Amino acid sequence: MDHFEEDSGLLQLTEEQEAEEQHQSDQSVLPTGSQDETQDHESPTQGQEQNSTEEWDTDLETGDAPKKRQNLPHSELYLQACQRTGTVPVSSFFHLVDEPNVNLNHYGVGPMGAKALSIALQFNTDITNLELEDNALQAQGTRYLMEMLQTNISIQSLNLSNNQLHLEGADIISKMLLDNYYIKSIKLSGNEFDDSAAKYFADTLKGDYVVKELDLSHNKFCEAGGEHLGHMLATNVGIEVLNLSWNHIRMRGAVALSAGLKVNSTLKQLQLSWNGFGLIEAEPLGQALKQNSTLEFLDLSNNRIDDQAVTLLCQGLATNDTLRVLKLSCNPMTNVGALTLLKTITNNTKSGLEEIDISTVFVCEAFVELLEEAHQRRPAMDVQYSVMSSVTRNLSALHIFQKFLDNRNESVMDFFKALDKEGTMMVSTSAFRNAIKAADIPLDQRQLDWLVRKFDKNCTATIIYSQFAES
Repeated sequence: MDHFEEDSGLLQLTEEQEAEEQHQSDQSVLPTGSQDETQDHESPTQGQEQNSTEEWDTDLETGDAPKKRQNLPHSELYLQACQRTGTVPVSSFFHLVDEPNVNLNHYGVGPMGAKALSIALQFNTDITNLELEDNALQAQGTRYLMEMLQTNISIQSLNLSNNQLHLEGADIISKMLLDNYYIKSIKLSGNEFDDSAAKYFADTLKGDYVVKELDLSHNKFCEAGGEHLGHMLATNVGIEVLNLSWNHIRMRGAVALSAGLKVNSTLKQLQLSWNGFGLIEAEPLGQALKQNSTLEFLDLSNNRIDDQAVTLLCQGLATNDTLRVLKLSCNPMTNVGALTLLKTITNNTKSGLEEIDISTVFVCEAFVELLEEAHQRRPAMDVQYSVMSSVTRNLSALHIFQKFLDNRNESVMDFFKALDKEGTMMVSTSAFRNAIKAADIPLDQRQLDWLVRKFDKNCTATIIYSQFAES
C-alpha cells in the first residue's frame, strides 16, 4: 500500500459536498418551528435522512466512518455513493451486488461512476469477479478502483479492457500489482498500452506468483515491449495464461519471448495471433518448444507463417511432448506445410497434440490419407483443415474400387494377378486402366488418374502389385 500513500484521500468529498453535509446536519438540529418551515419548502427523502447521520468525511478513509458504513446494505451504500459523486447508478448493480460475478461491461460507468463503485465495494466480501470492460474509466477511474483493492480482499478477477487507460493507467495498475496478494486474473486488452507500459508490467511481475492470467491483447507493444515481457517470462513463476494477440511484437521481441519461454516453468497458454510473426520469429519459437515442458496451448493464427516457417516450428514439435493445442489458421502456409506439420507430429510418438487448427489450408489427398493412418493410432486427435471437392472425389476412388472388389469377393491382389498372365508380379498402368474400364467400375477420368498414381507412386508406368500381398 505504500505506493498509494501519495494518492490517499482520492475519494474525499469536495468542499462543496462537505458544506452540503454540514447544512444537512444543521437542519437536523433546528428548533421545531424552523423545521416545520423548511419541511414545507423541501422534505428530505428517506435516503437523505439516513445520510445526514452518517460520517462521509472521506470515501475510502480508514477509521470509524467506513466501519460504520460496513453495516449498511451494499445496494444502499452504492446508492448513497452515487448521490455524493453525482453519478447515475447502474441498475444492474443492484441485482448483482451480492453475487460472486458482477458484469457491468459496456455501461458507460466513467471515472466518477468508478468512484461510486469503489466506495460500495471497499468492504464487499461477496464479489470475486468484477467485469468493467468498455466503461471509459480512464486513469482517474482506475485509480479509485486500485485504491479500493487495497482494502477489498475478495475480488480475484478483474476485467478493465477497453477503458482508455494509456500509460498513466498502466502505471497505476502496476503499482497496485506490486502489493497484490489477491488478484489472480486481470484483463487489460485494448487500452493503448505502448512499450513503456509493457516495461511497467514486466518490472512489476518479475518473480510474481499471484497473477495467473494476464490479458494484454489489442495494445501497441512492439519489439521493445516484447523484450520487456520476454524478460518477465524468464523470472515469473505464476502466470499460466498470457494473451499478447493483436500487438506488433516481432523480431527482437519474439526472440526475447522465446528465450523466456525456454526457461519458464508455469505458462500453459500463450496467444500470439495477429503479431506479424513469420520466418524470423518462427525459428526461435521452434527452439523454445524443444525445451519448454509446460506450454499446452499456442495460438499463432493470423500471422505470416508460411511453409518454410512451419518447418522451423517443426524442429521443436518433433520432440515436444506437452503441447495440446496448436492454432495456425489464417497463415500463408500451403498443403506442403500442412503435410510437413502432420508428418512431424505423427513421427513424434511422444507428441501430446490433441487439436490442430489449419482450417484455412486446403490439403491434398496425401494429407487426408496420412491423417487417417494417424487416427488409427491416435483416434482422439482433432485436425481442422479445408479440402477441395476434387480431393474428396479422388479419395473416394479407392473406396469405389474396394467396394467393387468386395462385391466380387476379391482382393486387390486377386485383381492384379488376373492381369499378370506371366506371373511377373508387375502390371503396366495401361493394362490396369483398360481393366478398370472393362469392368465398368464407376470412376471418372480424374479418379482413374489418381488411382493409377496411388498404385504407381514413382510414375514408372508399372504397378508392382507385390506390395499388396497378404501377410
